[in-house]
Amino acid sequence: MKKNQKPLPDHLSDFLDWLDIEKGLSSKSQENYNRFLKKFLDWLKLNNLEGLKPHELNADHIWKYRVFLSRRYLPKTKTPLKKTTQNYYLIALRSFLNYFADRDILSLPAEKIKLAKDRDEKQVSFLNLEQLEKLFLAPDTSKKQGLRDRAILEVLFSTGMRIAELVSLNRDQIKINSGIKELEVGIIGKGQKARTVYFSERALFWLFKYFKTRNDNEKALFINYRSKKGASSRLTPRSIEKNMKKYVVMSGVPITTTPHVMRHSFSTDLLNQGVDLRILQEFLGHKSIAATQIYAHVTSKKLREIHRKFHSGRRLKT
Repeated sequence: MKKNQKPLPDHLSDFLDWLDIEKGLSSKSQENYNRFLKKFLDWLKLNNLEGLKPHELNADHIWKYRVFLSRRYLPKTKTPLKKTTQNYYLIALRSFLNYFADRDILSLPAEKIKLAKDRDEKQVSFLNLEQLEKLFLAPDTSKKQGLRDRAILEVLFSTGMRIAELVSLNRDQIKINSGIKELEVGIIGKGQKARTVYFSERALFWLFKYFKTRNDNEKALFINYRSKKGASSRLTPRSIEKNMKKYVVMSGVPITTTPHVMRHSFSTDLLNQGVDLRILQEFLGHKSIAATQIYAHVTSKKLREIHRKFHSGRRLKT
């Protein structure tokens, strides 16, 4: 390890390049890391530490920064930062230190940064089958917008795709006809990770009906019928979220339901059918099993039910 004489803020640009080249993160993820890490750089400046070099950073600096985050209040609501939000800032700083280690620059080990514990951490939100049916029935499929939105909801649940992956789909990726019962499509997901997603017969049924309303030459699979002339008609994540919120209210499912909740519903449904966490990791495109562990509560409940039902201990007479 070598000492680098550049102050910490001067490494930001190289760090973002490292996220792009070595980690393969999307431009959106890089923007998020940039935003979260700048909070730390602003804190350094606030404390006259902007000249601090990587090897001069110590555990005391990290502790004071954590205290700063825990006592920071949001300007609009006057409420403190949630533990999960604090952790976003700390995770970005961890990655910054990992960058130094990868580039053989002497600095504090990343494991020295401990994340804030959230006692009020919520369980994964998901819809059960009854709630899903209510949501699917909300769009008016007699109109082309409603037919499109029904197809979107069905595809989200069938594939478990992230919303960014959904909106990037093109029409030529989906080869279907009226009799097709299943389809698998290769996509490039988060972190440029390739994986295969699977369309159910039900999702293909609604996609085929939606396709019959398309008489345009647009490349995108899902389009905005109200886009201005000359502008891209590809639906944006924001548009899908806005439309979905309307159907959530109409159907009476939990108001917190979002496109990502459909991904959680997909995952929970598979786990309830007995799918292993490692297999689910492949379905979701997670690089690490740690990311899939958020669904462990589902498997724990399933295992508990199996143990209660089948374990011979309950039949012992002693």
